Amino acid sequence: MRGTIVTMTTDSLRNVKDRFSEFVDRVDREHERIVVTRNGRPAAVLISPDDLDSLEETLELLGDHDAIKELVEAEAAVAAGDVVRGVEAVRSLRAPPTR
Repeated sequence: MRGTIVTMTTDSLRNVKDRFSEFVDRVDREHERIVVTRNGRPAAVLISPDDLDSLEETLELLGDHDAIKELVEAEAAVAAGDVVRGVEAVRSLRAPPTR
């Protein structure tokens, strides 16, 4: 199951090094994103593998113009009420073919 990035924390490299296991547990368990700073500037980010996969999939989807077009068309269809409800879809699949 994909996680959701719930919170973002910024902390110094020194503090992250001193409590690394704790930070990894938070990233893994709570899907927290940790921005690690060096000399007050962001230098790295700790993120769970599931969250990274999800972000990469999103970027891939956003780069797929055909997929974006289909999403826009689907959203327009939903907004216009042009949808088939779950029960209706199952009934139409079970119905004998028409000739």
